[in-house]
Amino acid sequence: MTALSREMTAIAITKPGGPDVLKPQRIAVPVPKDHEILIKVEAAGVNRPDVLQRQGGYPPPPGAPSTPGLEVAGKVVARGASARRYKEGDAVLALVPGGGYAEYCAAAEDNALPIPEGVSMIEAGGIPETFFTVWTNVFERAGLKPKETLLVHGGSSGIGTSAIMMAHHLGARVFATAGSPEKCRACEKLGAERCIDYRSEDFVQIVKDATQGKGVDVILDMVGGDYVGRNLAAAAMHGRIVNIAFLKGSKVEVDLLPIMLKRLTLTGSTLRPRSVAEKAEIARALEAKVWPLLAEGKVRPQIYKTFPLTEAAEAHRLMESSAHIGKIILQT
Repeated sequence: MTALSREMTAIAITKPGGPDVLKPQRIAVPVPKDHEILIKVEAAGVNRPDVLQRQGGYPPPPGAPSTPGLEVAGKVVARGASARRYKEGDAVLALVPGGGYAEYCAAAEDNALPIPEGVSMIEAGGIPETFFTVWTNVFERAGLKPKETLLVHGGSSGIGTSAIMMAHHLGARVFATAGSPEKCRACEKLGAERCIDYRSEDFVQIVKDATQGKGVDVILDMVGGDYVGRNLAAAAMHGRIVNIAFLKGSKVEVDLLPIMLKRLTLTGSTLRPRSVAEKAEIARALEAKVWPLLAEGKVRPQIYKTFPLTEAAEAHRLMESSAHIGKIILQT
């Protein structure tokens, strides 16, 4: 640590509120703990949980930095005593519980992965949060298998684009929903067989028609609200529905009869509060199953726009507008 700066620029949430509460501040550079690496951040992804944290609705887990930011990419500049896999100068990406909107970020070494060949640093900054989330929910909790069908709500989001690409290249039939013809075209270009414009089309009827009345095997939902009941209608026998967010609300009235009759599984999860060990298991699975797809260029994070770190407020304004397709990235 002797050759590193003692201070860095980081984005603080000065109080709960709108994007303007995000302010650059000078704070101490973190010192990596025994099992951690210190990353000089070159790119940090912007995600919906960051917006919720800024608004006061998603506090960081105990012990995590108050600085927002759940994913980073950069080069290792220091290591804790037990960190052995990476050396100084290695290019890595990492899932972190906070602290990403900064010039330096400490990460558990087991929650970091090498940047695949051919993937740029900016692209790498948009991988961890979305890819970890998709893998654990779609492929582990929901158990999506080749030749099964997947419906991705919010298909043009960072999560949605990642889910479409990963599922398509791992052998599933993919459907998606999005809010405009442009977004639907983008989803279909990434591998969705059919993207449904939720503003003018009924996703329940369309997926049933496309599957000869069967419905879809897995649904990834970040919308909630009235989508919960409609998902039950769109699901196939033994279907699995995974909720990871609730843009339209988490409190709904549900008819349980379809769950019984179709033997459905309705589940969900969060990623941020999980232990380092749990996240490490996801990292190992991604490295084995998805990293080859990244190295081959079959899967690529969709980067919509980048902002300088100090313009985090503008990045959040874009996130809240929902005008983007794919990821928003902060660059240091």
